Amino acid sequence: MNSKSFAVGNLRGVRRALARATCTLLALGSGVAAFAETAPATSATAGAGNYSLTLKQLGRNYPMTLRGVESADSVNFDVRADAIVTGAHLTLQYTYSPALLADLSQINVMVNDEVAASLPLPKENAGAMQKQVVEIPAHLITEFNRLSLQFVGHYSMSCEDPQHSSLWARISNNSQLDIQVSPLTLPDDLAILPLPFFDRRDARQLSLPFVFAAAPDNSTLEAAGALSSWFGAQASYRGAVFSSRFNQLPASGNAVVLLSGPDALQLGGLTLPAATGPTLTLMSNPNDANGKLLVITGRDGAELKRAATALVLGSQALSGSRVVIDHLDNVQPRKPYDAPNWLPTDRPVKLGELIAAKQLNVAGYNPGEITVPLNFPPDLFTWRDEGAPLDLKYRYTPQEKSSNSSFIVSFNDGLIQSRNLPSQEKLDSGVLSALKTNDSLAREVRVRLPLNSVALQSRLQLRYMFDYIKQGECGDIIIDNMRGSVDPESTLDLRGYDHFMAMPNLGVFKDAGFPFTRLADLSQTAVVLPDNAGATDLDAYLTVLGRFGQSTGYPATGVQVTQAAQVATAADKDLLVLASGANQPLLTQWADRLPAAGNDGKQRFELSDLPMRVRDWFSPDPDANQRKARLAMAFSGGQRSTYLTGFESPLKSGRSVVVIASDRPEGLTEATKALVGGEEYTQSIQGSLVVVRGKSIEALVADEQYYVGELGPFKYVQWMLSRHVGWMFALTGLAIVLLSGLAYVSLRARAKRRLEV
Repeated sequence: MNSKSFAVGNLRGVRRALARATCTLLALGSGVAAFAETAPATSATAGAGNYSLTLKQLGRNYPMTLRGVESADSVNFDVRADAIVTGAHLTLQYTYSPALLADLSQINVMVNDEVAASLPLPKENAGAMQKQVVEIPAHLITEFNRLSLQFVGHYSMSCEDPQHSSLWARISNNSQLDIQVSPLTLPDDLAILPLPFFDRRDARQLSLPFVFAAAPDNSTLEAAGALSSWFGAQASYRGAVFSSRFNQLPASGNAVVLLSGPDALQLGGLTLPAATGPTLTLMSNPNDANGKLLVITGRDGAELKRAATALVLGSQALSGSRVVIDHLDNVQPRKPYDAPNWLPTDRPVKLGELIAAKQLNVAGYNPGEITVPLNFPPDLFTWRDEGAPLDLKYRYTPQEKSSNSSFIVSFNDGLIQSRNLPSQEKLDSGVLSALKTNDSLAREVRVRLPLNSVALQSRLQLRYMFDYIKQGECGDIIIDNMRGSVDPESTLDLRGYDHFMAMPNLGVFKDAGFPFTRLADLSQTAVVLPDNAGATDLDAYLTVLGRFGQSTGYPATGVQVTQAAQVATAADKDLLVLASGANQPLLTQWADRLPAAGNDGKQRFELSDLPMRVRDWFSPDPDANQRKARLAMAFSGGQRSTYLTGFESPLKSGRSVVVIASDRPEGLTEATKALVGGEEYTQSIQGSLVVVRGKSIEALVADEQYYVGELGPFKYVQWMLSRHVGWMFALTGLAIVLLSGLAYVSLRARAKRRLEV
């Protein structure tokens, strides 16, 4: 066995041994751990120190409501591979029914099905929010964990209704789990990637620095963009932000290092041998024994890019601490709309492709919803559409008697259909005989999901509601034998939709990176960086590409980086233009197309009535969404603004330009934070011009001026006539004249034939 296999194979054993030793030491002490409030982890602190997560951050968007004699709910939390848990506690916020009997009722806190604490429910505290700190022994916590809250409630010493309305407890999703960890050194083995730079066990936002020896060339930046988009795709819902630095390694934690040159490479005290080709190296951070450096090197920028491409597309095959990429075939270009994270539009998609099969099964009288995430392509043309066909196959356990059992289909919390689940007494003899060999009954339903004005990140919600039949005084008992399941072969079909959208639309840029992400590898995208781009410009570039990767689930291996002087070489591409101050010549060259500008101490904006409309109102009719500029104004002084705007490319019709600009470098940081989003932002990015000031976002104009995509000929004629009523009347009149002329000629010919006879 080689050293790499030995290190990886023994990693788990080392962690368990250290955990047991740590728990023994804690048991000898007071057993009380102090936990400090900490910010979300960065790459510099990921494997050490304390951190906190609320139940909301762990995925519980709403409070837990526990009902009945016994019920439970849970969330998952995991521990990073480069950390050992030395202690933990849960600050539980909860309330419960005043009708509960204190001697018979309790809330159990369980970790991985082991009881960590049982909390009494005294009568004097009932009905008010309570806060209780529960110590969790470190030995209960492993790599992958489930935190469960179990409610046991009784309201009477005699016979009681197990579904009585007084049996309830509610757990706030602001309850906080505090975890204390110590670092664990991982092996220098490329096989563990993306560890430790990204760990899927960590629910916090990813923050990762990129290090360059000096100002990078465009090929180096393209390699860096492929890497940041790959990490963004890995981070997924967590979000990712990236920073850049020159010739300086981080004092602690992890970093990605990109170096190129024919000679020995030196960076901040780190010396590497001369590159002999595209090379990938995983090594310890010389400033931090527990930190790692992912070093990508090459003799020039092209080799650097080849190494980055090999990493983001073939990391599963890598092993060892250092590899040289001897050969890399040309990467096949992506096709439009084939992003792994988007629903395909060229074939029906199975629900089993979108969610694990085990999550399509439920149990109990009132189980929770089955939620299937649906990420739609941004430009589906849904005008006058009856909805996308959804073919559902499902099974359920028929009850002996029931009247209200149902299977409910919802879409983004809106009811689509409710299907009755017949009991055994309502089934015919043939179906009943079939139940002797299979105790569940198969059903099918075809519904249509309305996609007009639908959110790009949507939810299909499926729920079983089984009727609970009361047996009378002292006869009620819950037998948990109700089961339901949805067949993973159930399909959603988007093949009938065209791709066509009015632009510019900053809303779909923010939510999905569109139109740049139309091709998942960004092979039809060029990023125009400022001349002499600084660290904040590169931070914005890396973070935006990470956002694109989060949307598509694929690295940006085809992105082109250029400057204003060479922009003509990218005329047939969509352009993302970044500016911080007076370092972007395109803002001057295209000033007549920009609805905002800032230079020489002056600021200019065009305004419409978009800010005055009802927030988040949207119509499927593109014309109804337009808020064209009605006022242009310029002023001097005041706080400098950062803005995002979009317009059709001056270089080629049908192509798009999105500009992210500010008069000050830190303004780009504000813009990228707004794109990543968060609860602190109450407004959304939308329209064609948005101003960002700190945490404030103001949409000023929504002027849709051009279209991207294609419609079928017949649908295009229908759509054009609906937009131009005058054309419809003119064509109708022309058709009447033509038909009348044909009728007149035909009748004259018939009359002539009769006269000749």
